[in-house]
Amino acid sequence: MTNTPPDEETIRVIGVEGYTYLYPLVLMDVTRRQLTNVRTVHDVPMRAPRDTFFHAPAFPAGDFRAVVRPNFDTLYSAAFLDVHEEPRIVSLPDAGDKYYLLPLYDMWGEVFSCPGTRTTGNAAIDVAVCPPGWNGQLPAGVRRYEAPTPWVWVIGRTEASPATYAAVHEFQAGMTITPLSAWGGAAPTVTGEIDPSVDDETPPLRQVFALDAAAFFGRAAELIAEHPPHQADYPILDRLARIGFVPGEPFDLAAADPAVRAALQDVTPEARKRISDEQSRLAKPDDGWVILRSGMGTYGSDFLRRACVELIGLGANLAEDAIYPVTYVDSDGNPFTGAERYVWHFEKDAMPPVRAFWSLTLYDPEGFQVPNELDRFAIGDRDDLRFNSDGSLDLVVSHTRPEEGTSNWLPAPEGVFNLCARFYYPEQALLDGRWTPPPVRRV
Repeated sequence: MTNTPPDEETIRVIGVEGYTYLYPLVLMDVTRRQLTNVRTVHDVPMRAPRDTFFHAPAFPAGDFRAVVRPNFDTLYSAAFLDVHEEPRIVSLPDAGDKYYLLPLYDMWGEVFSCPGTRTTGNAAIDVAVCPPGWNGQLPAGVRRYEAPTPWVWVIGRTEASPATYAAVHEFQAGMTITPLSAWGGAAPTVTGEIDPSVDDETPPLRQVFALDAAAFFGRAAELIAEHPPHQADYPILDRLARIGFVPGEPFDLAAADPAVRAALQDVTPEARKRISDEQSRLAKPDDGWVILRSGMGTYGSDFLRRACVELIGLGANLAEDAIYPVTYVDSDGNPFTGAERYVWHFEKDAMPPVRAFWSLTLYDPEGFQVPNELDRFAIGDRDDLRFNSDGSLDLVVSHTRPEEGTSNWLPAPEGVFNLCARFYYPEQALLDGRWTPPPVRRV
């Protein structure tokens, strides 16, 4: 700690900036500890011991409420890799004609590599996720990815539909995680150890927001000693050093300079509000759609954007793999409601420019799917859609069943709702803004 700390206002500002910078690291660690605090992959849905894949076997049911804004396009395969001592080799079988991605996240919540259809193709592949700075030899044919941190979160997504579940399950069953020292034999089964200090019930987001300044910065100091900061982080680390927060050193607010202790005591509510308020500034609406075309998955020194994105949904894709525009209003700027009927219209020569596929999902105001007579929560180009005689396409969103049939119908609730489009493997026109989703019109 410097002998003369900054004035109280400067300390407060540095504290808010520091919380914003460190928030993803603390959130990722709470998430990791909760999701791996089981003995076997069969104990708790969506959880598994370290170095073990949890595979989602099906899309969520209509009454599923464990995760907001669930996906009805892909099945997840997730694991936390422990590469403290040696590489873990992730083996993926041939994916056939299925689109998939397997982003690798460091403990700052950033994608450092993404094997999958877009980058490595669909043939079988072995990838070694190596410890930071590891220079050992790998078996022939194994691709090397250096992890920036010794824990890595893998969140695989594989194109699926109820009709293709069996094929996807076969692909998932072929995914293995093998320590380098065990390569050449069967992938070992990991039995986890239960940590009774882990809160298994409270969502990680709420756990982090419940931490006061002393607990938050103290925990962050422990974590940053284990998980190296990025090269772009040194300006903020220099600022944090002015208040006594130095990577590799413990931080005890109770023992800090009185000025630091007083100024930091109440920074967490202000920092949380700053992160939350950034949501409205992430992107400007375009024809009613809020579209994040860049700055997803990797963030450079834009720590506020990173914290905001991870507040909305930890584990964001790179835009090159998938873009998820959302809209809450129709073309007239009015909120969607089941009292009206809406049409999402595409001209024949203006279909979504994607190399994989696209869909439209409906959520209630809390971010959950709405049970309906068709058990249909999303609709897209892989469905048996009926095109107009001129080659154009109309998707209908309404509470009332359309008289013309249900092939193009996305059922809506009676009340307010919102829509999320998903464009997988977008073409450049979608990435650079030359193509924008048409507005959803009330008819």
